[in-house]
Amino acid sequence: MQAGVTGLNHITLAVSDLARSVAFYRDVLGFSVRAIWADGAYLEAGRLWLCLSHDPQTRTSPHPDYTHIAFSVADGDYAALHERLISQCPIWKVDRSEGASTYFLDPDGHKLEVHVGTLETRLSCYRKHADERVQFFDVNAPF
Repeated sequence: MQAGVTGLNHITLAVSDLARSVAFYRDVLGFSVRAIWADGAYLEAGRLWLCLSHDPQTRTSPHPDYTHIAFSVADGDYAALHERLISQCPIWKVDRSEGASTYFLDPDGHKLEVHVGTLETRLSCYRKHADERVQFFDVNAPF
C-alpha cells in the first residue's frame, strides 16, 4: 500500500487582530488556548489544532466561493451554540444539507460551519436520496 495522508494535522488562519480572534475562538466557539506569542496562537478543540497567525494583510471579507471549514459539534450542544452564533456572527449560508449546521463568518471573514454529523451520516443520507450520477466507494476499494 502506498504511503499517504493519515488525517488533518492542523489549520492555520491568517487574522488581522490576534487578540480579537483568540477571544472569538475561545469565547464563542469554546476552543482551549494552548499558547500565545507576539504574532500567533495555538488553540485546540478535541483533536483539532488551530493556529492563528497575525497577518496585517488579511482580508476581512469572505471569499466568494464555497470553500469553508466545518467544525464538529455534539447534537446536545448544537442548539445553544447555534443561538450564540446567530446572535454574534454574520451568517453566510442557510443550512440545506443532512445534519444540523450553522454557516457563519469569523471576525476576519473566514467561512466556517458547525455541523452535527459525520461522513457516515452524510453518505447514508446520500445513499437514500442518490440519483444515478452518484458513485459510492468502499473505504478500501480502489478509485
